[in-house]
This record gives sequence, structure tokens and C-alpha cells, in this order.
Amino acid sequence: MKKIGIIALSVIMIFTLFTGCGSSTTSNSNEDNSLQRVKDSGKLSIGLDDSYPPMEFRNNKNQLEGFDIDLGKELAKKLGVKYNPVVTDFNGIILALQSGKFDAIIATLSITDERKKQIDFIGPYINGGQIIIVKSSNKSITTKDDLKDKTVGVQLGSTGEQAAGKISGVKEIKKYDKITEAFHEVSIGRIDALICDSEVGEYYVAKDKKDYVVLKDKLTKEPVGIGVKKKDKKLQEALNKAIADLKKDGTLSKLSTKWFGYDIYKEEN
Repeated sequence: MKKIGIIALSVIMIFTLFTGCGSSTTSNSNEDNSLQRVKDSGKLSIGLDDSYPPMEFRNNKNQLEGFDIDLGKELAKKLGVKYNPVVTDFNGIILALQSGKFDAIIATLSITDERKKQIDFIGPYINGGQIIIVKSSNKSITTKDDLKDKTVGVQLGSTGEQAAGKISGVKEIKKYDKITEAFHEVSIGRIDALICDSEVGEYYVAKDKKDYVVLKDKLTKEPVGIGVKKKDKKLQEALNKAIADLKKDGTLSKLSTKWFGYDIYKEEN
């Protein structure tokens, strides 16, 4: 009987020990190690689309550059790690973030109520909006009302796609994986107009005023932010502080002047 009691006690102690370990594991799994994860890896992995100039695109040497690229590098520097760009199809970029493919999204991602249900945002770091671009030789379209019975191009999964859907009378909305394809389609007359972020549209027009023109109608006002997973609160806090520091020390103003030709933050100061 004594042996049985000792054995039973041992079993109980072992069971209690393993149960305690299990509880500890569960507790640890719920801890927010997002910032430490980035620091341990030595890199800040950023999801982006590589065909959205001047925000993020490839130059003639096939190297990534743009406002968002420079911003990502500055944020990584603030966290004391390297910048690691991860090129991703924009249409699936939020799902890729949620699956852990990268730590954050910096891809001219407009902050919308629908997206806020899925992820958290840092910022906005830019206040943009959707504009209409047409070929300069196309005199039949001067306002959004002229898009009736016309074919309009947008980037798939973008807020430009949503804005186009609200314009009554549009004949067809053509969706492109890359906004560069839509600009090409406008230039050769395959589509009548395209809708895109103001920073991108104005960049293209500034580069080639002979081919494109921006209509006066601005379809939306959209704040642009950095996307992070909802559970990654510590990383979110660190990036929020980093953005505030970059604005305070003038870095964001320098990047704005470099890529847009003027300081978009001047009026906010």
C-alpha cells in the first residue's frame, strides 16, 4: 500500500509539472514579442509593390527605390536593424502580412474602415486621394462626369478600384496588377482614363506632361499609413515613435522634397 501511495504521488507530481509547463507555454504564446522578434532577426521585413512610382518601383538597374523604400530604410535604422523589402502582389498584401510573410506593409496603403477591421495602422504619414488621369490629347474628358460610357483603368485591390465603382455610367472598369500597365494602356488609347493615388498620378504627369493630364476633380481624400498585424502592439508603438521622430527631425520633409518636388509636411508643421 505504501508503494502504491508513493507511485500515485509521483504520478500526480509529474502530471502537475507538465500541466504547469503547458500553462506557461500558452501564456508565452500570447505574449507580444513583435518588437523583439524584429530585433532578434536583425531586420525589418516590409511588404511592398515594386511598380508604383514614385512610392516604390525599380530603376533602370532593377534596384528598388522610391519614397516608401527610403521611409522603410529610415524606420529600420531607428529600430537598429536592417531594411528587408519583400515584393508582394498588392491585391494579396494584407493576407500576406497576416500570414507572417513580413513585419509591416509600406506600400501607399490607404487607411480605410474595411482594412482597419483586418489590420492596425501607423500614421497617416501621407494624406492623399484618388485622381483621374487621361491622355493629354483626349479633349472629350475634362471632368468625372465625362467618364460616362468610357473605359477606366485601376489597380486591382486598390481604393482607386472602389472610387471607380462609385462613378455612375462608366462603361467598363479594367483592373491591372500593376499601375504602370494602366498608364501604358492610357498612352496607347486602349482605355480612356485611369484612377490612382494623387502622388503617383502627379509624378507621372510631371515626368511626361505631353502624354498625360490630371483632371481637376479629386475623387477622394485618403490618409496613407503603415499596416501591421493587430497583435503586434509593441512593434506598432516602436514604429509610431519612429515616424514621429522622422517628422520632427525633418527627415520626412527631405524625402518629400526628393520624391515629390515639394514638402508635403510643411502645412502640417
